[in-house]
Amino acid sequence: MRKDSRRSPVRAVVIGGSIAGMLAAAAAAAAVKDHVDSVEIIEAHELPEGPEPRTGVPQAIHIHFLQTGGIEAIETLLPGTIDLLLAAGAHRIPVTTNMVICSPEGWYRRWQRATHYLITASRDLTDFIVREQVLKDPRVTVRTHTRAVELLGDRRAVTGVRIRTADGPEAELHADLVIDASGRATRTPQWLTRLGITGLAQDRIESGLAYASRFYRAPVPTCGWPVVGVQASPHLPGPANAGGILPIEGDRWHVSLMGAPGGHPTHDPDAFEPFARTLRHPLLADLLAHAEPLTDVSVTHSTANRRHYYERLTHWPDGLVALGDSVAVFNPTYAQGISVAAQGAIALRHLLSNPLAPGLAHRAQRAIGRRIDDAWALATGQDIHFSTTKGKRPNLADRLLHRYVSRLSRTATGSFHAATALTNVLALQASPTTLVRPSVLAAALVGPLRPPLEGPQFTPAERDLLNSLNKSARACL
Repeated sequence: MRKDSRRSPVRAVVIGGSIAGMLAAAAAAAAVKDHVDSVEIIEAHELPEGPEPRTGVPQAIHIHFLQTGGIEAIETLLPGTIDLLLAAGAHRIPVTTNMVICSPEGWYRRWQRATHYLITASRDLTDFIVREQVLKDPRVTVRTHTRAVELLGDRRAVTGVRIRTADGPEAELHADLVIDASGRATRTPQWLTRLGITGLAQDRIESGLAYASRFYRAPVPTCGWPVVGVQASPHLPGPANAGGILPIEGDRWHVSLMGAPGGHPTHDPDAFEPFARTLRHPLLADLLAHAEPLTDVSVTHSTANRRHYYERLTHWPDGLVALGDSVAVFNPTYAQGISVAAQGAIALRHLLSNPLAPGLAHRAQRAIGRRIDDAWALATGQDIHFSTTKGKRPNLADRLLHRYVSRLSRTATGSFHAATALTNVLALQASPTTLVRPSVLAAALVGPLRPPLEGPQFTPAERDLLNSLNKSARACL
């Protein structure tokens, strides 16, 4: 669209300076540069100047990585971001070539033909790199220490937000587009009720999982070191314990341990490594025995899957869009949140490539909902099978599907074709419905083409490093 010098300035306001908020600002700024003049981010706290903890993000202390689908979305919105992350010390992890993972069905093979990859880094570094990229655009500004307390407008159209600063009175901030990226603390459901919009459907599926995390000085060079994980199995008796080690910047390991009710990890630093030894395999505990802890243990119990079905509402006001954790929150064990937010921002950018028009916000909300659907099916489709889960129990169809996916996962331990099909879905690059294509069904029917691995698969070089660690430990005794 060609810019009209006679038109009124158009403003977008983003509630929240999270990654989702920054990506939403990038989407608005990039997609509508011909007809939006400014994007202002409203943030309740101060934003750090570097890769440091950001107030209001308690989940940042736990392991994060970007799925391939999220990586591609971020790179589309902010070209060059992945190179900047890697230059700052993040790691590019080929899947499953550089992964040592014990699934409920066995150890995954480290196939040498990598079809996907992950980016591992601390959440603080990822936040910083994305934020720095977004704020390079002079049209994007941030108003810190400011909270949005109410939507302006009516049930037909939102025209801005009422804001309150930490040391000042309330004020009205008018906008043509308001994007709620305020995260788990979103107040959009209440705001919609005040506008006279009711009937919002919501889901909450709570597995009861608790996370305990800390940072370690890695005992080995982290460049090229694999991601290590032991997943929980809903088939086994007792608490569903799991854990993972991610190589991150600064030659560090970021470690998270997870436990279900009856086996929650605690804040006690002396209990962290013993808890790792309660997992289905002692690999994590064996590795941590050689590493140097750098922080205390942080614990969170906020691991529920929660979703607001805004896209199902028959009426939605023009000028309002919700994105990221404001719409759906996932159990963090599946590492989907940032990637889903990035894909939602891509959907928003695509629709905003045309001038703001009646009905556009509703279409954008539906498009964002479609990006959430697959990740939601993955997370809740797994969590409902744990005995401790509240909010939904598996029906016959759920149990049959779970049995099929378990068989496909077992097949993937010895079949590259099955492993790739699963990875396409887990990487948020394909719908779960692709797992019932004829070729995938046939692979599951045949089963694994190679015998199961008896233990973790390390390369000769990695094995030499581990052996040297064991020798050093014995020499110190």
